[in-house]
Amino acid sequence: MSQHSDIRRLRWSLLAVSAAGALVLAGCSGGTDSGGSDSGGDSGDDASANFSLMVAQANDQDDYWAETAAKYTEQTGVEIEVIPYPSDAYNTQVTTQLQAGNAADMMILAPGTGQPISVVNLAEAGFLEPLNETSAGTIPAGTEAEYSFDDNVYAQPAALVPVGFIYNTAGGEEVGIDSYPETYEDLLEACTTARDGGKSFTVLAGSVPFNTGLFSMLISATRVYAETPDWNEQRAAGDVTFADSGWRDVLEDIVEMNDGGCFQDGVAGGTFDSITQGIGSQASLTAAVPGSAATSIAAGTGLDLTVQAFPPADGGDAYTLASANYAWAVNASADDAVKSSAQEFLDWLATPEESQAFADLSGFVPISGATADNLLPIYEPVGDLLENGDYAGLPNATWPNPDVYDTLGVGVQGLLTGQKTVDQVLDEMDAAWGD
Repeated sequence: MSQHSDIRRLRWSLLAVSAAGALVLAGCSGGTDSGGSDSGGDSGDDASANFSLMVAQANDQDDYWAETAAKYTEQTGVEIEVIPYPSDAYNTQVTTQLQAGNAADMMILAPGTGQPISVVNLAEAGFLEPLNETSAGTIPAGTEAEYSFDDNVYAQPAALVPVGFIYNTAGGEEVGIDSYPETYEDLLEACTTARDGGKSFTVLAGSVPFNTGLFSMLISATRVYAETPDWNEQRAAGDVTFADSGWRDVLEDIVEMNDGGCFQDGVAGGTFDSITQGIGSQASLTAAVPGSAATSIAAGTGLDLTVQAFPPADGGDAYTLASANYAWAVNASADDAVKSSAQEFLDWLATPEESQAFADLSGFVPISGATADNLLPIYEPVGDLLENGDYAGLPNATWPNPDVYDTLGVGVQGLLTGQKTVDQVLDEMDAAWGD
């Protein structure tokens, strides 16, 4: 595969994550009717029913869902029809088909409540089938509410997706940065050193609200969630606000980084192409991206990249983001034999060996049993954080509506251009949250 093709693949990966609100998702058409003898196979005692699966596929090469389904078919004989849709059509396809009663038997959804296709929203509407204790056992501790409604579990997470700074160690050494910054103060010094060497420390798609929002959430790992893991719950209870919390530090850091020359020239007009070109040409040393994009660009460029946590303030604790952005779910309207067969598939996926196999295939992290020893090499710098649970999920997964995240992303754009102040952005986020 050519370097050009892999760089293009990364761009699509970034687009898929951002267009879905930091969630890599797409969908598929229902094809034949769900359940029944047409969509199922032999539903007798000695054979499980065939079923269909709605999946994400940003481009033809992102086929790890289909490869996993094919592996299951080879082992069991159960056929799984995988029909992808472009990511920008996925939300509409899922909701439209569920409401029409012709959706696939299984689908990939978003945990939480932040999107129309989020698990809790669809479970509350009666579209999803409850899952068993094996599926419940795969859910990372502290995130159970993102998969549950009325004491039932309605989705099974597929893998953890770390979000961090991809870092070009060799590029840093070229300009005199001997190692990745340990603290935020070190980062500011590295920004100056990189500038003096003709590079920028980081590249940001400043004109794309979803990327500015993702960057902001990455900083929030150390500024907000390391000290207050239940910050979202406190905000929902009205005990804290964006304006009177560590989120102020997040936005002030962005302003300080902009003033300190940390970003590429013309950052306010930056696009996804700015990220791929900046990292690929080694003009920039870091970028805030999901781990899947990091593995793509490492493979496409041949650069020795690693995924790093955003540095904490001096004296703060290291912390990062890793979120189960994908969740398998079963259509409540599917035939009973199909539901049973789909649960057998989920049980298979929950085994340690298949969890590891899916993580290796997709470039993610096993949903259970992740250790510093069983991660892809690119995740080595955050391996201990992942193993010890020193990470938060993507904050917006449990924000009450998409407007809060949109307001954050657009607000950071305003900070980069000087058209907004930190106070204005924080107040607008609180207003978007509502009472």
